[in-house]
Amino acid sequence: MTKQGILLCGHGSKKQYNKELIVNTATRISETHPQYIVKCGFMEFNEPTIPQALDEFRSEEISALAVVPLFLARGVHIDEDIPALLGFEFGQKIGVFKTNTGEIPLSYADPIGEHPVLADVMVASAEDAFKLIT
Repeated sequence: MTKQGILLCGHGSKKQYNKELIVNTATRISETHPQYIVKCGFMEFNEPTIPQALDEFRSEEISALAVVPLFLARGVHIDEDIPALLGFEFGQKIGVFKTNTGEIPLSYADPIGEHPVLADVMVASAEDAFKLIT
């Protein structure tokens, strides 16, 4: 069975722990979901860049590729910069990715946004903070 690819996109930062957050999230996805080949790409400051990560996927045996931004909200990177790197027009969510052996479907996910699990994550963070004072 051919795996699917996930390109987890981060903003990038001069702070190493910001890169590590993206890399560690990708590692966790790979470990818990072995049906995916997961790579990271960054908009700025860190490598691999998104174009470099896309190039890495060209030689992988994958049946489809999803580009998933690890961003909370929409902004210029989400709405314009990353789609441009994918060759997408504004608002486009699906296209084709050229690999070394042919073409596969390419999709572009939304940022985290108002996903219901975000509220649970924030409550867990608040509960950890309350433990500091109780």
